[in-house]
Amino acid sequence: MQRKIADRRHNRFVAEGVGEHTPTQIVPASILRPLSEESARALDERHRETERFLARSLGKPAYSRGGLILYCGDACRYLEVLSREGFEVDLSLTSPPYNIGKEYEEPMTVADYVAWCSKWMTQIHAATKRSGAFWLNVGYVEVPEQGLCVPIPYLLWNASPFYLLQEVVWKYGAGVSAKRRLSPRNEKWLFFVSDPDRYTFNLDDIRDPNVKYPNQKKKGKYRCNPLGKNPSDVWEFPKVTTGANRSSKERTSHPAQFPIPVVERVIRACSNPVDLVMDPFAGSCSAGIAAIGLGRLFLGFEIRQDYCHVAIERFESFLAKRQGLQQQRTLF
Repeated sequence: MQRKIADRRHNRFVAEGVGEHTPTQIVPASILRPLSEESARALDERHRETERFLARSLGKPAYSRGGLILYCGDACRYLEVLSREGFEVDLSLTSPPYNIGKEYEEPMTVADYVAWCSKWMTQIHAATKRSGAFWLNVGYVEVPEQGLCVPIPYLLWNASPFYLLQEVVWKYGAGVSAKRRLSPRNEKWLFFVSDPDRYTFNLDDIRDPNVKYPNQKKKGKYRCNPLGKNPSDVWEFPKVTTGANRSSKERTSHPAQFPIPVVERVIRACSNPVDLVMDPFAGSCSAGIAAIGLGRLFLGFEIRQDYCHVAIERFESFLAKRQGLQQQRTLF
């Protein structure tokens, strides 16, 4: 009883065995598929139109190629200009600094942090189409003298003109350990829309085919959609991990890197091909790679030049990998 973790009566992994480990991929195969000629032409045309508009409004971007446009600078400054000039995006998604002391953020009081978030969330709303959406990924923050792990959604859900449609729980296996509280293993996504009666939501594009009883019928008809079930508001995707012998293959030097499959699901659900996707805190550009891989245009802002270099290098590697795969398919 001193080692329950090694006893088959208490540990099902010891009793049943551990399933084969599936490593994360540098780039998921689902976003390496070549675009049709028609889609590629439409994306290229929109890229050129958008780049011309942005160059007049914001100046020359740090990078612009293959559908991805990246600016190095303060997102609030850029968003302010875009909202004034009537520029609109179809979908925004981002994960801002959590105000927990990471290398890329300056410490703020909770009140100042909420005010800052409210500012750029409101700017995003002004630059979002009426049929558009905004997905916000946030974790936890300490509120002095009130709480240690306060979910940031409690502080930001009503901090902008957006309509909060629902909260999605992102569950993962790896994370920090704790001894005087439960080890945190989830973060939240807030799914906002501009108009609750009219917004893009492609459920069939994200259905989960792993249905326990796929052939179950009621009155002679199959109960479940033939494409699969609604994936629900609890998502299980592995984090991009760090550390010796456990670091994910796609890991970059950015300390808070998105796993591409999470943002891929968001982009599939809430945008259409050739739509414009924006991330005002682009980081290592996971959202950009997923957007381009799915045939969308991407606009990103990143204040740190070193992270911009990481994002550009990572995106160039993605383009080379996709081009190489397309050439192989053409050859064979």
